[in-house]
Amino acid sequence: MIAWRETHIKERNFILILSFVVGIFAAIACFLLKTSIHFIQILLTSHFNRNEVNYWYLVFPAIGILITSLFVRYVVKDNISHGVTRILYAISQRKSIMRLHNIWTSLVGSSITIGFGGSVGAEAPIVLTGAAIGSNLGNFFKLDQKTLMLLVGCGAAGAIGGIFKAPIAGLMFTLEVLMLEMTLTAIVPLLISSATATALSYFFVGSSFTFQFSKYQPFAIERIPYLILLGVICGLVSLSFTRGTIWLEGIFRKLNKPYQKIALGGVILSILIFLFPPLYGEGYDSVVALLNGHSSSLFDRSYFLGFGNSPWIIIVYLGLIVVFKIFASAATTSAGGVGGIFAPSLFIGCLTGFVVAHVLSLLGFLVPEENFALAGMAGVMAGVMHAPLTGIFLIAELTGGYNLFMTLIIVSTISYLTIILFEPHSLYAMRLAQKGELMTHHKDKAILTMLKMENFIETDFIELSPEMTLGELVKEISRSKRNLFPVLNPETRVIVGIVLVDEVRNIMFRPDLYNRFRVKKLMTSPPAFLNVNMPMEKVMDIFEDTGSWYLPVIDENKVYLGFVSKSKIFNSYRHVLVHFSDE
Repeated sequence: MIAWRETHIKERNFILILSFVVGIFAAIACFLLKTSIHFIQILLTSHFNRNEVNYWYLVFPAIGILITSLFVRYVVKDNISHGVTRILYAISQRKSIMRLHNIWTSLVGSSITIGFGGSVGAEAPIVLTGAAIGSNLGNFFKLDQKTLMLLVGCGAAGAIGGIFKAPIAGLMFTLEVLMLEMTLTAIVPLLISSATATALSYFFVGSSFTFQFSKYQPFAIERIPYLILLGVICGLVSLSFTRGTIWLEGIFRKLNKPYQKIALGGVILSILIFLFPPLYGEGYDSVVALLNGHSSSLFDRSYFLGFGNSPWIIIVYLGLIVVFKIFASAATTSAGGVGGIFAPSLFIGCLTGFVVAHVLSLLGFLVPEENFALAGMAGVMAGVMHAPLTGIFLIAELTGGYNLFMTLIIVSTISYLTIILFEPHSLYAMRLAQKGELMTHHKDKAILTMLKMENFIETDFIELSPEMTLGELVKEISRSKRNLFPVLNPETRVIVGIVLVDEVRNIMFRPDLYNRFRVKKLMTSPPAFLNVNMPMEKVMDIFEDTGSWYLPVIDENKVYLGFVSKSKIFNSYRHVLVHFSDE
């Protein structure tokens, strides 16, 4: 099949065909995931009375986390949480190769987690599924790394387009969050995948918008100061969401045993959902209610059922939900649940926009609460993901609020500008950035990320002992092609110095000194040491600071491994740069 394809179909045309196929499979995966989640939720909650507190909320979320954790631990046996982070890791560290099980395991895990009430979204798992479809399809046909990266992007674009029925948002998400660099040639396959998945989603579930939004007021220039204020608040809320999530995940990582994480996460999640039922699942029902002016419905099945008509209590209630949504989402994923931050960011953004508008209205500044709820969704999404275009187009396509583009643009842009003052990376990318494993839109840094230290270590250097005489050193110099020699402790193999031929040239031709000098008197300290696990960007910074062309490489125990050449890194850099820039 591969040989026939190479003979009869040009690679560019074949990529277009594959992007269409990826879009089809992504749409099917979206339909299966949404159907599974809704089936489980209806099965568990359809008998709940909206006017009564329901104690099943104390049970269902914990059961969901437990089942998902067991599934991941004993069936999957791999990390499938933080789907978009896994994709970024695959792009930057695994040559865009993703494991075959990612096609279905995220679907199963997130269906159970969210169906039972896990306070996360289905979008990150479906993006991981779509990316895995593209990666494995390209790998099956033995395509090169650049094409695999493009197909991973096609899968992600198709997944976003399919689950939200938002083709432009699918494209923007891929360009802003996932891709190294995109040209017009690469954008066409992304559009094909995204549009194909969106069209099939229309066929599967109908043409209605994800969030029905009927109440809105046209953009008015006099509301710009309030929109700027909302953008700043959304940026600060995004910052709180990002740092709060990282902090809570750090607490869970300190728990060594899985059952401790399951127990803690289950308890936190169940109690929060019991007290604040809107935290159950994705929370999209609450979003639709706020967008259509039905804020009192968020008090259903809660202890605060009779307070839905008090303006300031509404503000306090919704404000607490915004804060506790961070705890609920982090507890879900850290305890073993499978889900993403798409839905939580939309949920928090909607509540934030509504609360800001509600407060302004109570203070005498009349602003449309529904418009602000819509804009808040775009603002928090833009801030959390560092993707303002995705926030703008996704919200417009989700709600049909195309007449509010100016509102969305102002709030998303201000939110993004606010958060980047404090956090240079999105929540998705932060974990990889801390390890130097993040592919970025900065071409130099992105290319360096793809280079690995272990591929540059040279070991053909003659090793010296500190006790060797100058005469023995001259013999080693005569049979070496290098002008640099590492000096090692014979017992520990720890490098204690280096000898440069230029430094001993003035005495190496004087036999009368051969027994007088020893290597330990002639060696000098290396200008710096490189750790074998050091990110390549930091390696190049050290080369730049020291002005060296060769530096020794050591492991965690300071044992000598070899040398790295600056010129060899430059040669590989140019090769990779040409490869990924060639269209």
